[in-house]
Amino acid sequence: MTIQKNDADPRVIRTRRLLQDAFASLIQEKDFESITVKDIAERATVNRATFYAHFVDKFEILEAKLMESFMRIINSRINGHEVLNEQTIQSIFLGVCDFHEGLSTMCKRRYTSLGAVFELQIKEKIQSILLSFIDKDKMPSSPNANLLINTASIMLSWGMYGAAYVWNNEGRPSSAESFVKQTMPLIMNGAKEIKSLF
Repeated sequence: MTIQKNDADPRVIRTRRLLQDAFASLIQEKDFESITVKDIAERATVNRATFYAHFVDKFEILEAKLMESFMRIINSRINGHEVLNEQTIQSIFLGVCDFHEGLSTMCKRRYTSLGAVFELQIKEKIQSILLSFIDKDKMPSSPNANLLINTASIMLSWGMYGAAYVWNNEGRPSSAESFVKQTMPLIMNGAKEIKSLF
């Protein structure tokens, strides 16, 4: 008989949290490459079978940790925003800066390699957040308009990600707020393409 894992079960949530916390503490001490599933399971005081009941491998636990962290940061920044405007874009951009700063703090030794591991997932998440603010009922129905909106959102998300990555990698020479304020005119030029379609 196979037991189905219920993601809403408090025991499942607690075990996943234990594993993620164990991983987070290990990444402070060791390079990602040298962390094993056995290390994570031992730190969480569970067996490896329990680890594999929740995660496929250490890459999946890293992705879960990064995406959870990213969404927590972004949600706190965009809370209360309802439309895609300069303030919303600025808040998302600040959230991306916060995420990079947090990632380099969490993974001091391997930020550059880990930042690149899930770069595409984060860029896609930024794009989907941008698109979630667009009122689908007001969107032009032409395929050309959809292509332009999609392309503009890709350029915005990749631009924000890349700029925040370089800002963090260069030692955060200014505060995130100052950096975002200085670069918003560049970002908003891309955003004007989306707004002009409505």
